[in-house]
Amino acid sequence: MVRTVNTSDGHVVVIGTVGIDDIATPQDHAVGVLGGSATYASLASRLFARSTLSSVVGTDFPSDHEALLRDHSINLSGLERAEGKTFRWGGRYESNMNIRETTFVDLNVLRDFDPTVPEHVTVGSFVFLGNTDPAIQLRVLEQVEDPRFVLADSMDFWIQSDWDRLATVVQRCTCVVLNDEEIRLFGRDSNIPRAAHNILSMGPSSVVVKRGEYGALLADQEGWFFAPGYPLGEVIDPTGAGDAFAGAFLGSLAEAGTSDALALRRAVVYGSVVASFTVEAFGVSRLADLTRDEVNTRYAEFSEFVAF
Repeated sequence: MVRTVNTSDGHVVVIGTVGIDDIATPQDHAVGVLGGSATYASLASRLFARSTLSSVVGTDFPSDHEALLRDHSINLSGLERAEGKTFRWGGRYESNMNIRETTFVDLNVLRDFDPTVPEHVTVGSFVFLGNTDPAIQLRVLEQVEDPRFVLADSMDFWIQSDWDRLATVVQRCTCVVLNDEEIRLFGRDSNIPRAAHNILSMGPSSVVVKRGEYGALLADQEGWFFAPGYPLGEVIDPTGAGDAFAGAFLGSLAEAGTSDALALRRAVVYGSVVASFTVEAFGVSRLADLTRDEVNTRYAEFSEFVAF
């Protein structure tokens, strides 16, 4: 079933991975489910604004996975299909769901991916550089002209192996979104406020720290803003929650058409809201069923959490 999508002036373009995941938790497991950073991010951003996805899949990529993305009004003109196998990832979670072991990573066609940003979103878009090789992120930045907002994600592997090139990416971004350990690692300080300050001094106007079940925080020129985590009775699968956060965060800004202080804070809360839904089921299933009315209802609950 096609979901209703907001058709605001802002357009989100998502670059990252589209893949096939094997996920195991203490309660259950799933094999061969749709995954990837670009998948989660675009399924989240489409709740707020028109969204275009750029990635690559292999000839083995199931047609029903592609249909799911297309049926949610995500523009797939930037999704390439290359000869070979699709990117695959496997992960196993511990009992508290905050500890995850990556059991395997098969880059496959992603190894030779050279992203092409569709022409209709090369100018004035809200761009999400999903977690991938900084060299790929730089090639995307070379193709976009006068972006309205650039949000970049990364991970410990790229921070440790290619810090200098990642720093070049960050210098050209509006905002960086990382988890607390990645912030410490990239900001080269064990203290989160100091590490965030170090990153802000590199060029971005804001930094978002993802803190899993504890929510998220925003550091910018206005100071600090904290959003709580939604108190869920049960977490089924945390996979992709950070990417869903980023997609909703950027989608909210695109819908607003601005990235002023109020819009950024609102975007952090929307990111936390959508992430909280994402973990309620395996893979993208809950995110794919999510409606804007559900998001707005939980957003109102977040307002009550912080009122005093």
